[in-house]
Amino acid sequence: MKVTLQYGTTGLDVELPDERVDVIAPRHVSGLAGERAAFIGAVRYPIGSAPLASVIGARDRVAVAIPDLTRPFPSARVLPWLIDELSHVSPKNIVILLGTGSHRAASESEIASLVGAEIASAFPVVNHNAHDPSGLVSAGRTRDGRDVPMNRLYVEADRRIVLGFIEPHFMAGFSGGYKGVFPALAGIDAIMHYHRAAVIGDPRSTWGVLEGNPTQDQIRFNGSLVPLDFLINVTLNRQREITGYFCGAVREAHDRGCAFAKDTAMIACRDAYPIVVTSNSGAPLDQNLYQTVKGISAAAQIVAEDGFIVAAARCQDGFPAHGNFRRLLHEHRSPRALLDTILQDGFSMADQWQAQLLAIAQLKARIGVFSEIAADEIVRSHLEPVTDIRARVTEELDRAGSHARIAVLPEGPMTIPYLAAS
Repeated sequence: MKVTLQYGTTGLDVELPDERVDVIAPRHVSGLAGERAAFIGAVRYPIGSAPLASVIGARDRVAVAIPDLTRPFPSARVLPWLIDELSHVSPKNIVILLGTGSHRAASESEIASLVGAEIASAFPVVNHNAHDPSGLVSAGRTRDGRDVPMNRLYVEADRRIVLGFIEPHFMAGFSGGYKGVFPALAGIDAIMHYHRAAVIGDPRSTWGVLEGNPTQDQIRFNGSLVPLDFLINVTLNRQREITGYFCGAVREAHDRGCAFAKDTAMIACRDAYPIVVTSNSGAPLDQNLYQTVKGISAAAQIVAEDGFIVAAARCQDGFPAHGNFRRLLHEHRSPRALLDTILQDGFSMADQWQAQLLAIAQLKARIGVFSEIAADEIVRSHLEPVTDIRARVTEELDRAGSHARIAVLPEGPMTIPYLAAS
């Protein structure tokens, strides 16, 4: 049986034994026949809000926040339609912000690719910088009294529009909504507090859970400290076609979009699997190992104790090179030792949250990675380098016995598998 895993921009074909494979993928939803016409309808007849054009005044200074390079939101398609709807606003009053959170900035060429050359040349497109105090201003305080610095251009705007993509998320339940504000436009100290170990390790900080999720609770509270005037969220299929728009008032539109995503992406499994093959949903999501933790976490939901997960992710950007993720993995003798460090009172280091979730998965199952990262680097991360997925899975089948089955998540974290009994 040939299974195509989403991998980079080309995909990856893997041959697996027909009679032993269960392919677990989201219910297919066709792309909208007319994306532009549907967009116009969604912003003119929004959810719980007045039409976009009437929300934004002609003289308003408008901040438009969009996802960064690690998200597949189709900015180059959607932004021109948005600008058309804001034709009554002078271009000099509109700024486009890349919600990088703690991720790296996009280069000029990457910005042109992300938003389209025409938009890049006509409007300022600004990388949010969580580490630059001069670009931040206080938006208010968290529930526990901590200051929340946010992007100055966003906070000081007269009106704010946030664009985003709703997908299953391994900490926040689902992405989208206020997540395009917090942590996307927050200062690094606020991002660190948001990702603290006690919250990341909470069992309700997980896939598909919104209510009572302490991660999502922070997103919604901190993201709403400054009014968000209009939300534009989409869902996508595996061809990156838009399958739905969820626009208008933030909570109402986001809740409706999450319900749609949950209906198409949440898949019940009767039994745990000794072997799970996963991806990280291809480009741009599989550009580094840091992001690939999402696909690994999805597989960990249904893998048996001491089972085997193999994740296929191109990782052309490595771990990545910036940040502390690689350092955290390499400087600890085991995943257990890494968790012990992270859970120490007072410990705080950027990227610890992703290392924490990877370590939790490593304590449950053995994990192999098929990628462009050097084998010795993978080994130092307490992972197994895999060069031939078919051969490695065959070895595991021999180990697991004649009745063992293989789960395949070709779209990785676009699917939320769960054990029905749980």
